[in-house]
Amino acid sequence: MYIHAVSHYLPTEVVGNEHFTRLNGLSSDWIIERTGIKERRKAAPGENTNTMTVDVVRRLMPKADLSTVDLIVGATYTPYDTIVSLAHEAQHLLGIADIPVVSISTACSSLLNAIEVVEGYFALNKASRALVIVSEHNTAYNNENDTISGHLWGDGAAALLITKERQSEGDFTIKALLTGGAAHTSKATTAVMMKPIDGGVTMPFGRDVFINACQYMPKATLQVLDRCGLTLADVDYVLPHQANLRISRNVMNTLGLPEEKLISNIQYYGNTGCAGCAIALSEQWDTFQKGQRIAVTVFGGGYSFGAMLIEV
Repeated sequence: MYIHAVSHYLPTEVVGNEHFTRLNGLSSDWIIERTGIKERRKAAPGENTNTMTVDVVRRLMPKADLSTVDLIVGATYTPYDTIVSLAHEAQHLLGIADIPVVSISTACSSLLNAIEVVEGYFALNKASRALVIVSEHNTAYNNENDTISGHLWGDGAAALLITKERQSEGDFTIKALLTGGAAHTSKATTAVMMKPIDGGVTMPFGRDVFINACQYMPKATLQVLDRCGLTLADVDYVLPHQANLRISRNVMNTLGLPEEKLISNIQYYGNTGCAGCAIALSEQWDTFQKGQRIAVTVFGGGYSFGAMLIEV
C-alpha cells in the first residue's frame, strides 16, 4: 500500500493554557510540565466532525485525483451524526456513486485500524484507491472544568489517499501495519471513557492509561519492525499518538532513541485523538527525505494499540 497524499485541517480558534488558569486555577507551567501542552485548537460554533471532514477533503483535492476513489473509511470517537458518518459526508461531497463507505472507532488508535480496513479491501481486490478521514471534535464532549482531563483536548482532522499500486515517486510506502486490543487488562474499560449522555469525556484512571500507553506503543513498534526484518537503527522518526509529551518521551526512552527522532505536535494542538498522527504526518510531509522510515505507533482508550512503518 502507498500513501499518495495527505491533508489536514485545524480550527482557527487557539485556546491557551491561561484559559484554564482563569477557569479552574491550573497554571500554565503545571499543564506544560504534566502534558507538554501549551495551546490547543477549538472548533467554532457550527463546526463539527462532519464539517471538518468536508474542509479536509477539499484541502486534499488539489493534491490528488479523488474522482476514482472506490472506498471511503472514516474514523472518529466524537461523531456529530451517528447515522451520517464521516465517510458518507465525504462520499456526498465527492459525488461518487456505489462505493463502500465505512466508519469505525477504536478510540485514539482509529487511524491505524482504518488503514487496516483499507488493507483488507485491497487484499480482497474490492478496492484500489481509498480515502481515509480522521476527524475529532473533542471539545464538544469534554468538560473544561474537569481538572483531570479537561485541559487535554483539541480538535482537528486529516485525510489520506491510500492506493494499492504506486502512483508516483513521491508516494510513501506502508511497509507493515499491525493493530491489537488490550481490553483484557483490569482498568481498560473504565480508565478513559466518552459517554455522550452520561458525562462526556472522563478519565478516572489516567495513570493506568499512561502506564499502558508507555508499554504498548514501544512493544508494537518493535513488533512492526521485526515484521520488516529491521531494527531501531533503521528508524529515522517515531510518530506516536499525540496524547501526552511525557508519554512520547517515555516511549523514546524505552526504545533507546534520541528525542531528535520524535515527531510531536501536542504542544500546539492538544490531544486531537485519532487525527493527531495524521495531522503531524501532513504537516511534516514535505520535510521527509527519500529512503527515510517513520514508525507510527498509537494507543487508545478501551484499550487499543497499533503500529505502522512508513518508508519515504
